[in-house]
Order: sequence, then C-alpha cells, then structure tokens
Amino acid sequence: MRFPNRKLRTAVEGEDSGVSAHFKNPFVHELIFTPLQILKMTVMTMTLFPVRLLFAAFMMLLAWPFAFVATVGRSEDAVEPLSWWRWLVDLVLKAIMRAMWFSGGFHWVRVKGRRALPSEAPILTMAPHSSYFDAIPVTMTMASIVMKAESKDIPVWGTLIKFIRPVFVSRSDQDSRRKTVEEIKRRACSDGEWPQIMIFPEGTCTNRSCLIAFKPGAFIPGVPVQPVLLRYPNEMDTISWTWQGPGAFKILWLTLCQLHNSIEIEYLPTYTPSEEEKKDPALFASNVRHIMANLKTGVTDEVLHEEASRVRKLCGSRLDVEGFSQYLNQPLTEEVQDIFSLFEEHGKMDVREYVIALSVVCRPFRYLETFKLAFRMFEAQEDGAVVEDELAVVLKTALGIGDFVVCDLFRAIDCQDKGKITFDEFCRFLENCPDFVEQYHCLHELIPQPSRESTSPSSTNGFCADFSPRDPSTRSAAHSKKQD
Repeated sequence: MRFPNRKLRTAVEGEDSGVSAHFKNPFVHELIFTPLQILKMTVMTMTLFPVRLLFAAFMMLLAWPFAFVATVGRSEDAVEPLSWWRWLVDLVLKAIMRAMWFSGGFHWVRVKGRRALPSEAPILTMAPHSSYFDAIPVTMTMASIVMKAESKDIPVWGTLIKFIRPVFVSRSDQDSRRKTVEEIKRRACSDGEWPQIMIFPEGTCTNRSCLIAFKPGAFIPGVPVQPVLLRYPNEMDTISWTWQGPGAFKILWLTLCQLHNSIEIEYLPTYTPSEEEKKDPALFASNVRHIMANLKTGVTDEVLHEEASRVRKLCGSRLDVEGFSQYLNQPLTEEVQDIFSLFEEHGKMDVREYVIALSVVCRPFRYLETFKLAFRMFEAQEDGAVVEDELAVVLKTALGIGDFVVCDLFRAIDCQDKGKITFDEFCRFLENCPDFVEQYHCLHELIPQPSRESTSPSSTNGFCADFSPRDPSTRSAAHSKKQD
C-alpha cells in the first residue's frame, strides 16, 4: 500500500491530508451519463416512464378513501384500540403502497435483521437519508414520522400522511420545536401504546457517501432506539436528492426510467443508552451514529472472512485495475480507480492489502482481529507462518504507516531464528511489548503522536471522513463498562 510521506505527515499534523483528494462532498450529487445510458433513458422516457407515473398516481388515489375512512373522528392526542377493521385498512394500505413502489421499479425490498417491537424500541433511527424514496420503509411499517404541519393540507397526500399519525412541526409556531420534542418524548414513553416513530436524525438529505452528524432530537427521550440502515445498491445513483444536484422531478424521472431499482433495509440490534447517554443526548446521538457508520457499507465479520478466503485462493497474485474491478464485481468507476490507486505499485496491487484496510475501517477498535485476518491471508498452509516481508506489509497496511522497518522487530519475535513467525507468537510478543513501534525503531522518521482528543477511529486509517461532534471512542469505554 502506498503512503507518501507528505500525505502521512499532513494527515497526522491536521493539515490538508491525502483524504481530501478522495473526499466526496455529501451535499453534492453529480450524474454523468454515457451515450449508451442516454439512449436507454430516451427509450424508457417514451415507453416505461409514463406508464409507471400514471400507475403510481392511480395507486395513491386508490389508497385515499381507505386512509380517509380510517382517520375520520380519530383523536390526535390519544390512541384508540386497534379494531379489526382498522387493522384491515392498515393491511390494505400497505399492499397498495407496495404495489406503487413495485410499479416504480422497486421489485424486491431486501430486509435484513428483525424490526423491534414498539415496547422494545419506541424510536427507529434511519440513515443515511438521501431521498423522498426513503418513504418506502415508512409505508412498509406504517411508523409515525416527523413532518411539516403544512403537509397535512396537501390534497390526497395529506390524508395518507395523517393515517400514520405523524408528529407535525409548525413553522409559524415559534415554540414548535419544544412541542415537537415533548410530543416525541410522550409517545416514546408510552410503553408501546403509540406506533413507533421513524426519525431521520441527519435532518437533511445527502448522497450517502458518509453519515453526517446526528441531531439530538430523537435521543432526548433517553429510551432504547433501533438503528436502521438504508441502502440503494444500484449501478447508477438516480436516488440521491441533495442541495446541489438534480431536482425532485428529475430524480423521479431518472429513477422511473430504470428497469430495476434495488433497495436494502437493515435493522440493527436495539441500542439501550447508558445513564451518561440519557443525560447527554448529543453523546447518545454521536455513539449511535458511530455504530451505524461502521456498518453502513454492510461489511460484517462474516463478509471479511469470506473476502480473506477469496484472496487466499489468489496465492498472492497481483491485479491491475481491470482485474481489481472484476474482483469487486463492480464497473470500472472513478471510485474503484481511487481505491486501486491507494494500493497500486507499478500498475498492480495486492488485494490482501485492500482486505486488511477494509477490516481496519470497519473494525477500528479491533486491531488484533485485523492482524489475525491478515496472518490468515499471508500464512503458509503447511505451518501457518509468515516471513519478514509479509509481516512488513501486514503492519504498514493495518497501522497506516508508509516506511515501516521490521528487521529488528522480526528478529525479536523470531527468537528461535526460524525465518518465520506465527500469529500466536506475534500475539505473545504484543502482550509483552505493546509499544513495539517506538521500541524497535520501526519508523524511518518518528512521527509525533496526536493528542487523544484529536484522534478518531476513522482518521487512524485515512479512509473515512468523520463528521461526529464528539470523539466516538467515548462510546467504546462507556458501553463496555455498562456491559460489564
């Protein structure tokens, strides 16, 4: 992996780092079409688009009388018992909305995990928020949401919105923000009587390149929340609706012109706040965001182990950019080329370095497991050991250090002078010498260590930009203490 000295020093010292060259503004969305894609959309605009648009409008009109009947005479401040006919209306509306999304190309909705009951998690925190298509999980669950009070006066749409009992925010009421928070808290503390509230804590739309800081509103009640991740794994992103980019109708047009649109909804385990987090909603929000940011790409321990097994079969073969694109099973986009450039040497890369870096990004607090994964990819089958050059690659990639010298370190671990070491030997050495980098002079130039306050897990490896208002490492200690 290539770590130019200039970029390494500036990243540590807090100046313009190498990350900025690959950083993507979350509020900007640019679409560049190939001639083939333009031809495809031209054909779809004249054939599929008008049919889908008319069918979606018909589905909304069909849903209106059911929602109207269900909301007649309903109190805004209390929850009436769930009668059989209201349950039936709820089921019918879900079916109609699902048919509407299906007609728009969302043929399958992949759901991972289990949605918690309202008594287990009164609030669902969904991110990243990128489009009005994020309404799909709302119509699937019929969970309440926070909306502008003006929305209920929109013909047809207002009636459908009122059915899910939203928390309305009024722009004309200066005290509306406080009332909204109090209403969320009242519903969240009702022991499951009210429907769950689905909140997008980012508060605005982004292009899903990262999770921006969460607003504390959803976390003020101090009740357990269930984080929910939303993904659109499509070849072309026609979904994102940001401050700078295609407008609302253009997003609708481009999306309906796609033959198929993929969406994934992942329910994460319920997050129960500690006493400290209950007193500090900003800390609560920051810690939930940090967990969601680590899982946003969907990379779990199981996925990492599968990647390690795939890479082992390559037997150390180096790939060019086309080969790396095929390995990822992704088109050769600018993002793929950017990732390739981080590991490229003489036009080729070792995919094992990519998997190590991926593990560091997704598991920033679990370096020992990353080392174990790396040893597994590099070790010889007959004795499970690595040689000196391989250890150098493992350490420089996992620690994000360019010029890494392991001669003295390797000799210290290989006390029997076998010319190779195992993972168990490496672990025993770490227990006795946790500061091996300084003690064995592994760096050509000693790099000053940043203060703890200025260090975050995402800045350690130089891949993910972190927008958290607090150091997420606070959560690591607080939560582990709570579990003990």
